[in-house]
Amino acid sequence: MKQQLQTMLALQDEINTLVNDNWRAQNFAWYRAIWVESAELLDHYGWKWWKKQEPDMDQVKLELVDIWHFGLSLELQQGSPEQVAEHMLEELGAGRCSAGDFRTNLETFTLNTLASRQFDLVGFTQLLADAEMAFDELYQRYVGKNVLNRFRQDNGYKDGTYVKNWSGREDNEHLAEIAGELNTSAADYSDQVYRALQERYRDLAVA
Repeated sequence: MKQQLQTMLALQDEINTLVNDNWRAQNFAWYRAIWVESAELLDHYGWKWWKKQEPDMDQVKLELVDIWHFGLSLELQQGSPEQVAEHMLEELGAGRCSAGDFRTNLETFTLNTLASRQFDLVGFTQLLADAEMAFDELYQRYVGKNVLNRFRQDNGYKDGTYVKNWSGREDNEHLAEIAGELNTSAADYSDQVYRALQERYRDLAVA
């Protein structure tokens, strides 16, 4: 887990730096982004008592990964990926393991994040348990989304030249296929994902 955590922290530092060289000094409102993502997550899980709703757990997990991106950014405000990893490992170990009431736990997590303007890592661990999302799955989904974000930036996302649909399918769908074909335990997993995206983009999107 420690190596995976350090890898994710390093990747988050890289993507933040790609977007803004001096991102640590900007004091971006990462906690606010977590608040907004939490509301989107609740919509995917379902909360309306006046209509039938079934949790869309794939979308719930995607939103948890987006929250994780912002949470890692908050943690990285405190130091280097190596330093932060030690602290995060302790917090992850303190998290509860049994599933509970997802909506209530999400509200508690969001309130704690807003009140402290920090990442409630223990609360997030509870949400992972509620969603039956193992740390390995979080790692796989995070690395894939992070690499896709970097790939988009490298291919004109900011200036509007990036093509998001490849042969009639969104890049997220291609990412899911690619991630399912690779070994997530490989040391160069993120590099493999990037290369595979590059090949598909060249062959499909710009054909």
